[in-house]
Amino acid sequence: MGLCAISSCSPKTQKQADLPKHCFGKSVGASKFIVCKYAPKESKIALFLKDENKQIIGDFENLREFTKSKGQNLEFAMNGGMYLENRDPVGLYVENHNEIKSLFKGESIGNFGLKPNGVFYTNENQAGVLETSEYDKAFKNSKPEFATQSGPMLVINGNIHPKFIKDSKNLNIRNGVGIDKDGNVFFAISKNQVNFYDMAILFKDELKTDNALYLDGTISKIYSKELGIEETGDNMGPIIGVIN
Repeated sequence: MGLCAISSCSPKTQKQADLPKHCFGKSVGASKFIVCKYAPKESKIALFLKDENKQIIGDFENLREFTKSKGQNLEFAMNGGMYLENRDPVGLYVENHNEIKSLFKGESIGNFGLKPNGVFYTNENQAGVLETSEYDKAFKNSKPEFATQSGPMLVINGNIHPKFIKDSKNLNIRNGVGIDKDGNVFFAISKNQVNFYDMAILFKDELKTDNALYLDGTISKIYSKELGIEETGDNMGPIIGVIN
């Protein structure tokens, strides 16, 4: 099944049963996005960095094979946060309650340093996006099952990041994640180059997520089994995957 499933196919040309269950298209002006929605109580959302041999997984093909070896089926994936040249995470990274890299609370450059930045986490069939200082308070004495730090925040308690500029010419392919009031997780990736403001509008107004986090740009990629998409390119660091 191709991209017509989220754009041009009509009920007359495609049976309702064949339409994707989780993914759909959304637009904010000229900015176009693929959005995939998952409920943590129904779908296992996990983070992946290295395999059992301590090798960086790096791409969707390797992730499919890795999850298959565990008796799991990879339904969806996208790059899951910023990383260094060696593919290690820039900031916090938690996998299976094991904190591999600690929360970064200092000053930084680039998009990660455009404060406030934040954390996407999953824990006990729930998921959340918290600004970095709020995450630090919430998980001071415990660690969630999975967590990845990135930045900037796109939406903070219902408000667009104060440093974003409408009609900004800072354009890029971008992806992010947000949580709505019912706890649903929305993953979004742009189909064309977009600015931060339009991406924030997508999460705030179209997807109704009070908190949303930018994951990365340029290297942003998506895997969707139901859409028949498996994008390739440079190897990634952390990867978010939905498995069953």
